[in-house]
Amino acid sequence: MDVGFQLYSGRKYPLAEMLKTISGLGYTHCEGYSDLYTDPKALRAQLDASGLTMPTAHVSLGDLEDSTKAIKLAETLGVKVIVCPWLHPDQRPKDASGWSRLGERLEQLAKPYRDAGLSFGYHNHDFEFARIGDRYPMDLLLEAAPSVEVEADVAWIARGKADPAPWLEKYGNRIVAVHIKDIAPAGANLDEDGWADVGQGILPWKDLLATARTKTAARYFIAEHDNPSDITRFARRSIEAIKSYGA
Repeated sequence: MDVGFQLYSGRKYPLAEMLKTISGLGYTHCEGYSDLYTDPKALRAQLDASGLTMPTAHVSLGDLEDSTKAIKLAETLGVKVIVCPWLHPDQRPKDASGWSRLGERLEQLAKPYRDAGLSFGYHNHDFEFARIGDRYPMDLLLEAAPSVEVEADVAWIARGKADPAPWLEKYGNRIVAVHIKDIAPAGANLDEDGWADVGQGILPWKDLLATARTKTAARYFIAEHDNPSDITRFARRSIEAIKSYGA
């Protein structure tokens, strides 16, 4: 299994140095985020020089509205999967009908990307798992957006107090990518916002990775840490752990 690296993890570090480091550690691809796209051709040159590809990319909800520009970005960078990564608090629906309407909006947004041969996905955080009655907002969104795929951030599902494994199985045929991220024990790694390097936290990643690989259609597995204090340590420990799980 090829292992990818979410570049947002290293947003505080020089990009060229980080690309060289992750390539040297055995990562084969990486995932971009909006701040990196000011000069797509230059970014592509850096990726090529590092021997890395960028098959998946986060593009903000607002930028997704300009499908012509976003599709051109994907062509330049070699992106196969465009992902809506985040909703600002003022964009988040307040009730069940609002989540359904958001799903309908995403379904409409997805069409030009699908027509261009791209996959169009949505990346979760914890707030999509704060129940509205007996339903998860994520379920409401996906029901209203049947062609939208999923980049499952397992650690955020767990932080939302949901059980990731059955959810991965439930939507297995729609999950195109998985973020491999870990959660520190309670009270630990406070300087890293409570996150941990993969294999150093509390999530049963050996079992979760087996579920993701056998019960979902995921093609991309991407290591991530939202606030590492040492990017090289995180990158090295994480790929070592992932490989030790039989990846």
